[in-house]
Amino acid sequence: MVSRVIPVEDFDLVIFGGTGDLARRKILPGLFRRFLSGQMPSTSRVIGAARSDLDSDGYRAMIREAIDEFGGDEKSETAKLDAFLAQLDYVPIDAMGTGGWSDLSKLMRDGVVKAFYFSVAPSLFGPLAERLHDHGIAGPDSRIVVEKPFGRDLASAHELNATLAEHFDERQIYRIDHYLGKETVQNLMAVRFGNVLFEPLWNNHYVDHIQITVAETVGVGGRGAYYDRSGAMRDMVQNHLMQLLCLIAMEPPSEFEADAVRDEKLKVIRALQPVEPHHIVRGQYQAGPETASYREDAENERSFTESFIAMRTEIANWRWAGVPFYMRTGKRLRARTSEITVVFKDLGHSIFKDDGVAHHNILSIRLQPNEGIDLQMTIKEPGPGGMRLVDVPLDLTFAEALGDTVEDVADAYERLIMDVIRGNQTLFMRGDEVEAAWAWTDPLIEGWTARNDVPKTYETGSAGPEDALMLMHRDGRRWRDIKA
Repeated sequence: MVSRVIPVEDFDLVIFGGTGDLARRKILPGLFRRFLSGQMPSTSRVIGAARSDLDSDGYRAMIREAIDEFGGDEKSETAKLDAFLAQLDYVPIDAMGTGGWSDLSKLMRDGVVKAFYFSVAPSLFGPLAERLHDHGIAGPDSRIVVEKPFGRDLASAHELNATLAEHFDERQIYRIDHYLGKETVQNLMAVRFGNVLFEPLWNNHYVDHIQITVAETVGVGGRGAYYDRSGAMRDMVQNHLMQLLCLIAMEPPSEFEADAVRDEKLKVIRALQPVEPHHIVRGQYQAGPETASYREDAENERSFTESFIAMRTEIANWRWAGVPFYMRTGKRLRARTSEITVVFKDLGHSIFKDDGVAHHNILSIRLQPNEGIDLQMTIKEPGPGGMRLVDVPLDLTFAEALGDTVEDVADAYERLIMDVIRGNQTLFMRGDEVEAAWAWTDPLIEGWTARNDVPKTYETGSAGPEDALMLMHRDGRRWRDIKA
């Protein structure tokens, strides 16, 4: 199977925060892979912009080291790496002042796509947007990419959207959530809307419940100070898990087009029911044999911030009325895994009365690791001795099913940056979508703050607090095992 790589238009991409961790780990190595695939035109340019006092040669040397450290097998392509690095430039710039802006303006070309990646703190979004316009660098056709967090509550998100709107139209703003760029996340839409098999069953008549799990083995580490102001709700649920819930629950859009898709996602968020206090479990990881506790990592011995959260919610519409959606995410758990599980209802009547076991059809979409989809089916166990039933998965692991094509699949950042250049906003969040998510999230945070709730502790390497297991057990259900 041969993958089709479609080159994008010629472009100038400016990365504000071009010497930062995200640029070195993800953005530049990802662009190099797109360069190797033939998707990035040889005339395109990537311009790093940051406070560091570097020249272009110094920046190229930094990115060479970054690709050597964070790149994959492609880093051995020495001659091609040299050609890629030749397309890089660098400008020392003062985001809050005047330094460097005239130099950046001189580097920008006419007649090409102009994109500006704000890989910086949200407090700099406004000053950057203002200076891009004051110096005539950005125009009506320019695009900006902004990283999360998109505020820390509804008020700040609204203020941030208003700040960006002073200088850019909504069609120019690309709010990036790398989860939406994952191959399996996009396959959610392909599975749902590209197969007649599933859509007739995608409703409360056939679905018992849906689980969304994003588990990590790492702690908060060097992000302790940031994370302690955020917590799992703001860092993961309000954006990543919310987006997964929208894609699994939304109505079929009229077409696979940016606003049609985002309109349907917005309807899901607005239909989400408030979460009762007894349907929320918050946790903090304890110290392990060789790892620190959350409070030690956060350097805050009195912290009540959650490193784990689980909750039960419902969607008040005709399709999903009465179907529980269970979400959980946490640090220092048993395995690194992201998975969406659709558990279908039992048969109304089973002819296999002697079996005595409840069998479920379960559709599981694995985002990481080992991206793929499996469907649990009930079959007869081989051998004599009667009709013994067993549940087995029909497994579509992408690496096995698609072979060498998987090697060419872009990772999330690569795909999303190329979509920015194409002007395709389908996989990016719209401003009203972000604000609707905060409008649902804020009362939950305010509620546990007012109640002075203390997170439950849980062991490093576990599945989270016992109370999270009870959240499901009370409903007669159980979480899928967290396993790699």
